[in-house]
Amino acid sequence: MAKAKEVKSIADLIRHLKKDISPEWGPVWYRGQADIDWELLSSYDRLKEPPTETTLVNKFRQNASFLMDKKSPSNDFEWLFMMQHYGVPTRLLDWTENPLISLYFAVNGEESADGILWILSPHSLNSNTNGEKYIPAFEEDEYLGSYTTEKYDKGKDKGILPIAAIATRNNSRIQAQMGVFTISHWDKTPLDQIGSKKHIIRYVIPSLYKNNIREELAILGVTKFSVFPELQSIGEMIKGELV
Repeated sequence: MAKAKEVKSIADLIRHLKKDISPEWGPVWYRGQADIDWELLSSYDRLKEPPTETTLVNKFRQNASFLMDKKSPSNDFEWLFMMQHYGVPTRLLDWTENPLISLYFAVNGEESADGILWILSPHSLNSNTNGEKYIPAFEEDEYLGSYTTEKYDKGKDKGILPIAAIATRNNSRIQAQMGVFTISHWDKTPLDQIGSKKHIIRYVIPSLYKNNIREELAILGVTKFSVFPELQSIGEMIKGELV
């Protein structure tokens, strides 16, 4: 992979995207990570000796069902979305259709480390996975049937690559973040190492410029509350203004 370009400001990001993203890409997805050394793997795939996914789902479901105000998830993927929301390791990797949202995640946290911004062509990734430039919904069993927890834990299909898919935005966080997902299978190759690697680009955010970019994002209204529209964010925002 070619040497990554640096993003020291929002203007840098816009300039690079205008040059690097062509219409042939189709939709473009983004992911920000606060530490450049973090691999482009799901939280579950980073575990050294993970339990079966069924074990994690059952543990979560055992305690979560009683606390739910709404009806329980109706299928494997809905449970994974909820687990991801509450920090349980899953095979899902969060992406966004908004580059500023991804930039927010790249510059918040790990202050001494350079951040990284990934730019993904889901059409190109899925061409490597199933030969089609198409982004399925998680409800489409024709494309996602092999990725269910039940099928995954059986372990019969060892060579299946990650796929990009869209999910119903049924909570305020995923809607605010314009969230989309990739989901992995038994092949644990990081997304940036798959195939020809032409489906992905990376930009580096030097640690010295993280604070400057945070200030620019705040001017544009990209704050913790806009990214996490929850009561806790309001409290932290008010507390921060008092310092």
